[in-house]
Amino acid sequence: MSGRQARIWHSWRSLPGWVQAWVGLLLVPANALPFFFLDTWSGRAGALAALVVVATNLPIMWVAAGMTRAMSLPHLLAWIPLQIALLLRLLGMAGAEPPSRAEAALAVLLLAVNGVSLVFDALDSWRWLKGEREVPGAAA
Repeated sequence: MSGRQARIWHSWRSLPGWVQAWVGLLLVPANALPFFFLDTWSGRAGALAALVVVATNLPIMWVAAGMTRAMSLPHLLAWIPLQIALLLRLLGMAGAEPPSRAEAALAVLLLAVNGVSLVFDALDSWRWLKGEREVPGAAA
């Protein structure tokens, strides 16, 4: 493991346990689930949003050498439009045919999980924009 990778891992492990559990056991798995539903409208929308988040968060994490509040900004850009799209889908205003039960369940799960996450992301984005730029676990 390189020095930067070790710092990223140390930063991740220095986050509160509940944050690690939330991200590792719920947020990431819920947002990986759409890749198993690519034959559905909601699956494609969720997968696209997940790819945007990964494609933007990995470079931020790499440059910061750890977890930083700046990682919350791409969540706002990807998940707010996703939330709107999924609501429209469930209301029958998006897609050619109504969603199946499985697709609707996926949409509801993403709305719930990412909705909670967006509350944290809005706070973290605000704090980052106000100057809170520390990286958890980084040497002082």
